[in-house]
Amino acid sequence: MPRPPSPSIPEKEFVYGALKQSLRLDGRGMLEMRTPTLSFGPELGWVECAMGKTRVLAQVDGKMVKPPPERPLEGMITIHSELSPMASNEYEPGRPTDEEVTLTRTLDKVLRRSDAIDKESLCVLAGQRVWHIRLTIHVLSNSGSMVDCACLAGIVALKHFRRPEVEVEGDEVTIHHPSERAPVPLSMHHTPFCLTFAFYPDADTPPLLDPSHLEETLSAGLLTVALNAQRELCVVQKAGGIPLAPEDILKIMDIAVTKARELDKLVEARLQEDWKGRHVEVR
Repeated sequence: MPRPPSPSIPEKEFVYGALKQSLRLDGRGMLEMRTPTLSFGPELGWVECAMGKTRVLAQVDGKMVKPPPERPLEGMITIHSELSPMASNEYEPGRPTDEEVTLTRTLDKVLRRSDAIDKESLCVLAGQRVWHIRLTIHVLSNSGSMVDCACLAGIVALKHFRRPEVEVEGDEVTIHHPSERAPVPLSMHHTPFCLTFAFYPDADTPPLLDPSHLEETLSAGLLTVALNAQRELCVVQKAGGIPLAPEDILKIMDIAVTKARELDKLVEARLQEDWKGRHVEVR
C-alpha cells in the first residue's frame, strides 16, 4: 500500500508559523472544538456524528446468548470498527491498518472497560441467557479527531438504543415485541467523552484541541483524554511523541473537564429532542 503524500515544505512552514501565533487554518481558537452534529436514524441505536468534515456512523444491536461460564451473571459487549476507502484513500478494504486497531482498542477502553454500561443489568437468566450488545462503528470521512468523533457517536448510540422487554417465568424467557411493551434503555453508570490534544516541537506553540487531519499529521504528539462530566478520568492515551510536563497535563485536564460538561449538555439536549418525535415510552 503506497504511503499518502506528506505535506509540502511551504505548507509545513506556513502551518507551523500560524500555530505559533495561535492561528488555525479554519479560524478556530487553539482550544475550540468543532461543534458536533448528531443525526438519529429511524431505528433506535442508529446515530451519525459529524465534527466538521469528520463523519462517523454508529449502530447498536442486541441479541440474547448464553454467557461464558467464567462470567455467568454479566452480559456481553463487543465493539467493531471499520475504516473503508470511503473515509480516506489511505485505507484498504479487508486489511486493518494500525489506525483502525488503535481506534478499536481506544473505544474498547473508553466504552467497555470503563464500565460505562452496567453489564450485570444485561443478565436475564443466570448462566443461561444474557444480552449481547454489539456496537459497530463505520468511519465515513476522516478529517481529524476520528477517535473523538467515533467515541461520541458510540456513547450516544448506546444511550439511544432500547432493548426489548423480557419476562422470565421459571426457566422460560419471553421477549416482548416493542409494539407489545415499551423497550428498555441500557443501564449506564456514566457517559465518557474523548478529547484529543495535539502538541508541536516548538515550545512556543501552545497545544490545540480537536486537531484537523493536517494538524494531526504535522503534530509531534497526540494526547487523548477520556472523562465524564463528573470529573472522573477514564483513559489517558499518549502514543509516543514529545514528552509532556505534569503541569501541562494538569492544565489539559481542567480544559477537558469543561469541554466534557459542554458535550454532556449537548448530548442530553439532542436525545430529548429526538425522543419527543418518537412514539417510545421513555423509562
